[in-house]
Amino acid sequence: MALVALLSNPHSTGNKSLLPKVRCFCARNPDIFHYEVEEMHQISRALEMIARVKPKVLVINGGDGTVQTALTELYHGGHFDGAPPPVAVLPNGKTNLIALDLGAQGNPLEALSEILEIAKGDVSGHVVARELIALSDGSENAKPVLGMFLGGAGLADTMLYCRHKIYPLGLPNGLSHVLAVFATLFSVLVGFRAKFLPQRADPVRISHLRDGELKGSFSVLVVTTLEKLLLGARPGRQKEGHLKFLAVDQSIGAMFKVVAASIAGRLGKQAMRGVHLAQGDIIRIDGAHSNVILDGELFEANDKKPIILKSTPPIPFLKIAA
Repeated sequence: MALVALLSNPHSTGNKSLLPKVRCFCARNPDIFHYEVEEMHQISRALEMIARVKPKVLVINGGDGTVQTALTELYHGGHFDGAPPPVAVLPNGKTNLIALDLGAQGNPLEALSEILEIAKGDVSGHVVARELIALSDGSENAKPVLGMFLGGAGLADTMLYCRHKIYPLGLPNGLSHVLAVFATLFSVLVGFRAKFLPQRADPVRISHLRDGELKGSFSVLVVTTLEKLLLGARPGRQKEGHLKFLAVDQSIGAMFKVVAASIAGRLGKQAMRGVHLAQGDIIRIDGAHSNVILDGELFEANDKKPIILKSTPPIPFLKIAA
């Protein structure tokens, strides 16, 4: 039996420099069972092996795609007898949204050390329940893909622009994200398409079970089950559903309003024209060539093949800050 099982993807960008230090740390701490995968399809086998050592905590060390694949396998695989161990995520990806939501930030090795110390005692005070987003096309035999943060419409285009245009420059992640945001604001402001700017979002149709249909072009579309929505908004109450939803019209006025409200801590506290906040359990997205990104993986909706989002029953996660 191991206190901590660590699942690492050596090919994630952050691990190119970090992994040798992680291996040394694990060698000095026999309470950690370290399993490395070379390909994403090996994660299912990795979880089978990890289940045999019965860890108190499962830690994922990789990029957004690794986290998304591990959560999907964990949910569908049935590798553990009964409930799986609480999941922790090291801050080792490009965005680290899930890790930040769970209190892990800064140096991944320091976060791993904190998780190990927690695992040496009673972890119950650090366990929190989080629902996942189940993404599918709604067909009867579809196997949903699981994640916790989805960006769509103009936000997905901005994320792709950052991935393909900004990240290759080798700049720090924080600066890359700031540049991508300013490029998006400039694109909305000038109102034309150019190769050096993010694409302007195509129209998309969003059907929200509780509030009917929302149709238009949006600079920001977010669906998440994380504790805090993008920009700090907290829409609705828990009984209204677990999928938190934010959409911002593709206009410079709506963009500036949502940024100003976020800075002032007022986002979600009052209605604003062009800013749509909701919470529910089922969301449908369709439209011609509408990109969405779920925890780093790209999906496309269209008029004949919509994207259906549902919330799952909660699974346990480990939050460093109790």
